[in-house]
Amino acid sequence: MSTQSPLSQAREGNTVDEMLEQVADEIIRGDIAPGTKLDARVMAERFAVSRTPVREMFAHLAAMGLVVRRPNRGVTVAEISDENLMAMYEAMAELEAACARLCALRMTLKERQSLQRLHQSALHHVRDGTTDDYEAYNLEFHSRLYAGAHSPCLRDMALTTRSRLQPFRHAQFRLPQRPSHSWEEHDAIVGAILAGDAEAAARATRAHVLQVSHGSRDYLESNRGNDRPRGAHTHHDGDGGCDA
Repeated sequence: MSTQSPLSQAREGNTVDEMLEQVADEIIRGDIAPGTKLDARVMAERFAVSRTPVREMFAHLAAMGLVVRRPNRGVTVAEISDENLMAMYEAMAELEAACARLCALRMTLKERQSLQRLHQSALHHVRDGTTDDYEAYNLEFHSRLYAGAHSPCLRDMALTTRSRLQPFRHAQFRLPQRPSHSWEEHDAIVGAILAGDAEAAARATRAHVLQVSHGSRDYLESNRGNDRPRGAHTHHDGDGGCDA
């Protein structure tokens, strides 16, 4: 492992989304330990940006439950609780199962055909091992389920929950064979939706999201206990804040 701190490695030309993905990954991996105070000035220097996008990134990290923002105490990395993480995945599984059930009942023929084409087109990402492309497909696939339910309230709840879980769902694709298993799980969902079998679609989707939760947990556990470098110009605060 490199001895250079992840908080001192600078990159240029970063957007808020790029910064968010990188810092969220570092928190999840444990490279930035719970209780670490994040300094906006240090982050701005690291990413070669002003403090405004850094503050925006901090707001997104707080919404994800990865950091805690306290008045006059700044931003502190939160402790990631297995219990809370699994509880969020349980809620996500039920929300997405409900979406898939409604997709089987409400999707138009055009929407079903589009979902099938999207799903089949992703098979070459699995075969080629292009994980980034597969992950982009994965996001689109789940977005189609939310839209195909034709329930704006359910869609909004699913999107809100997904935004909190996104860095953890992203981490799962670092595990070997996860894209191929994910595609097979999607295949069961698509088959049930195309057949108009609402209950089978719900069961397949619930099982899929729970498999995602296991992958995220396995990734977290595989990175715990490693040497965790502390960032330059950051401080460790024993009061680590709320759970993720």
